[in-house]
Amino acid sequence: MKKLSLLLLSWSVLLYLPACTGFVHAQTITLKIIETTDVHGTIYPYDFINDSKTKGSLAQVHAYVQDQKAVKGQQVILLDAGDILQGQPPVYYYNFERTDVPHLYARVMNYMGYDAAAVGNHDIETSHAVYDKFADDLDFPWLSANAVSTEKQQPYFQPYTVVERAGIKIAVLGMVTPGIPNWLPPQIWSGMAFKDLVQTARHWVPVILRKERPDLLVGLFHSGAAAAPEQATNMLENASRAVAEQVAGFDVVFVGHDHRGWNLTTTGPDGNPVVVLGADSHAKNVAVATVTLDYDEAADKWDKSITGKLVDMAGVQPDGAFLQKFKPEFDEVREYVSRPIGTFTEKISTRDALFGSSAFVDIVHRIQLELTGADISISAPLSPNANIEKGPVYVRDMFNLYKFENLLYTMHLSGTEIKGFLEFSYGGWFNKMQNADDHLLNFQKDDNGALVWSDQWQSYLLRNPSYNFDSMAGIDYVVDVSKPPDRRITIKALSGGRPFDPQATYKVAINSYRGAGGGDHLTTGAGIPREQLTGRIVSSTQKDLRYFLMKWIEKTEVITPKAFGNWTVVPEKWWQVAKERDYKLLFGEQ
Repeated sequence: MKKLSLLLLSWSVLLYLPACTGFVHAQTITLKIIETTDVHGTIYPYDFINDSKTKGSLAQVHAYVQDQKAVKGQQVILLDAGDILQGQPPVYYYNFERTDVPHLYARVMNYMGYDAAAVGNHDIETSHAVYDKFADDLDFPWLSANAVSTEKQQPYFQPYTVVERAGIKIAVLGMVTPGIPNWLPPQIWSGMAFKDLVQTARHWVPVILRKERPDLLVGLFHSGAAAAPEQATNMLENASRAVAEQVAGFDVVFVGHDHRGWNLTTTGPDGNPVVVLGADSHAKNVAVATVTLDYDEAADKWDKSITGKLVDMAGVQPDGAFLQKFKPEFDEVREYVSRPIGTFTEKISTRDALFGSSAFVDIVHRIQLELTGADISISAPLSPNANIEKGPVYVRDMFNLYKFENLLYTMHLSGTEIKGFLEFSYGGWFNKMQNADDHLLNFQKDDNGALVWSDQWQSYLLRNPSYNFDSMAGIDYVVDVSKPPDRRITIKALSGGRPFDPQATYKVAINSYRGAGGGDHLTTGAGIPREQLTGRIVSSTQKDLRYFLMKWIEKTEVITPKAFGNWTVVPEKWWQVAKERDYKLLFGEQ
C-alpha cells in the first residue's frame, strides 16, 4: 500500500510539473503599474488651506487602486515619484508639530500598499530630522540612486528595488532631480551630493540587469520629461526623457517634479520603445502603464506590449474605509488649521502683487525686516492667485501667505549686487513695452507670437513663475518698462531718505531658496559665484519662515495691510492701461 501511494505520488508529480511549466510559459500576464507624483500632502478630498473640496486625493487613488486589484488576471504595482512632504497642512503638522508618532503620510502609504517611491526635492526641503524619520516609518523602499552619501560614497537612500508579480521580476530604479543644491541651504542636505541622472543611470542599469536579471526595468524619477537635446546638459533638472533616450534597458520611465502630466513613447539607444509617463500633481490624476507579457518559448523571453494613460480622479469616489481609518488625524489637523491667530482689517491678494507694490507681499517684507533688523527685504508672491480675507486670520491662512517651508536668511550684498538682482527679477517679470498697447507682464508666446493658453490653469501662461517676481522693501526705486531688461532699475534712496551707495554693503533679508541660488537672481543677476553664496550668509532661522509669520501675527493681533509704495512702474500711463488689460487676461473681470 505504501509503495502504491509513492508510485501514485511520483506519477502525479511527473504529470503536474510539465503541465504547470507549460501553463506558465503559455500564459499572458498583465501588469498595471500605477504612479502618483507631486501629491504634496493631498491625502483627503479636502483643501485644508482654503476650506474646500479637492478634485483629487489619495482617498480617491486608493479607491481606484482597489478596483484595479479586483480585476481578475491583472497584477497591480503602486509607485510614487516624490514631493509628498510639503503642501497641505496634514504633512506640515506631522513634519513639525506632531513628531512623536509615525508620520501620517507614511501610515497612509503603508495602508495603500505602495511598492516603492522616489524621493523629491520638496521632501529633502523638510530637513534631515523629517525625511530621515519618514524613511524609517515606511514599509517599502524610498529610492534615490543619485543622492550619494559623501561619507560612504554610496547612495544615501536605497538606489533600486525589485518587485515580483506572478513570477515576473520588475526592477525599479529611483532618482531625484539634481538641482537641490541650487535651491536649498546646505544644512538641509548635509552629507549628500546629487549626481547627474543620465550618468547615474548608466552606472546602475548594468548592475541591475546583471545582478537581478529583471523581466521589466522601470525608472521612477522625480525629474520632468521636457524634450531633451541629443547631448543633455550635465545636471539637467528635468532629465527623465534624456535618461530614456540615452540609457539602454528601460521599458517604462515614470516622471514627476514638473507638474505637467506626460504620456509619450520615445526610443532608447538600443532602438527599443520606452514609454514615458507622469501624473500632474495633487492626486488630480494618476499615470498608468498597462504591460502585457507573452512568453515566446522559442526565443525563451517575454514579448512586451506597453501602453500608457493618465486617469482622472475627479470622477472617482473616495474610499470610505480609507476616510474612516484616518478620520481622527483629519479632525486633529482641521482643528489645528482652524485656530484664529489674529485679524486683518483689509483683504489682501497676490493678484495685485503681479503688477506693482502690494499689501500682500509688503506684509512679508514688513515681518522680515522686523525679524532680522535688515536694511532691505526681498520677497515675491509665491502663488499668483492667493487671498487672505478681511477679518479673522487662521493658521490655514499662513499657507496662503507663505506657500513654501523656506528658512529666513540675512545676507550681505553690495549696492551694485542689489541693483543687478533687481534688473534680473524685473527682466523676467515685465515685458519691454513700446507703447500702452503692449503687455506689461512677460507672457509665454507661441511661434506665431500668440499668447499661450493653459486648459489646466484656465489662464494664459506667464513666461516665469510668480515666485521669481522678487521686489524689495527698504529702498525706493523705479522700474522703467520702456527700457531693455538690464537697464530698467533706478534706485533713488534707502526708504527714509538716506542715500543708496552702490559701493556699500547692506544687510538683506531673503528666503533660503533664493539665498541658495534658486532662480539665479543672486548668481546671474547679482553676479555672485554660487560657491560664494554660503559665505554671504550672516544668520539663518532654525524654523521655517511660515512659523515666524504666524508668531508675528499672533503677537501683533490686529494687522492693517498696506502697500509701501516704495517702487513704481513708468511710464505710468502705459502701466495703468496695460495692468488692467493683463489682469483681465489672467483673472477675468475684477
